[in-house]
Amino acid sequence: MSVPRGIRNLGGAAVACLALTGAQPVVAVDQRGPVVVELYQSQGCSDCPPAQEYLNRLADRPGVLALSFAVTYWDQLGWKDSFASPRFTQRQRDYAAHNGGAGVATPQFWINGRETILGANIPRVETAIAKAALAGPRIAAAGNHVTIAAGHAPAAADVWVVRYDPRTIAVAISAGENGGRTIPHRDIVRELVQIGHWNGAAEMLTLPQPVTGGLATAILLQDGKGGRIIAAALAR
Repeated sequence: MSVPRGIRNLGGAAVACLALTGAQPVVAVDQRGPVVVELYQSQGCSDCPPAQEYLNRLADRPGVLALSFAVTYWDQLGWKDSFASPRFTQRQRDYAAHNGGAGVATPQFWINGRETILGANIPRVETAIAKAALAGPRIAAAGNHVTIAAGHAPAAADVWVVRYDPRTIAVAISAGENGGRTIPHRDIVRELVQIGHWNGAAEMLTLPQPVTGGLATAILLQDGKGGRIIAAALAR
């Protein structure tokens, strides 16, 4: 696990000091939905390649939605990550803020937004996946609409659209801690857009612009910023 220079501890959680100033396929999943495994990593972090390599393998596992979020707080330490976004860094911080003391570092896994594993501790991630379950409403997507069935809702449930690249993209790193290495990436998140809220009633929402550039789409229903994932769906 790596915490770059510029990270300080506030209230027990490590916080980055860098300022963040045509019809498509029908999607339908059972009520459990896929287990959502989010990896927060950076091409500038020497501890991250084993975690990304594991996520690359996990991307092919049925019943799992593997998502790789590239964070920005390594970008000024020798190498600027080619996929990083302040939005993804903020999402990691939201998890830390919601789960006091969880910390912010790389690599870091979040399983269904409930359990976190710092470092490339693959056995612990596997254990978390094995016991993870979703019990939210059914989600479906057709054309440019997402429908969410009625069910029990928390006070604030957010609906997110995630666009990610399922292909293997090999990036040659020429500087920083991983200088001289070529790191393959899969399921790199390129877009993260909140499209609405869910209050427990049946809901229909409009998707953003159609998918382009070979990106895949997933829908996440989440209990507020940094909260648990309630339900998820994959667009195949």
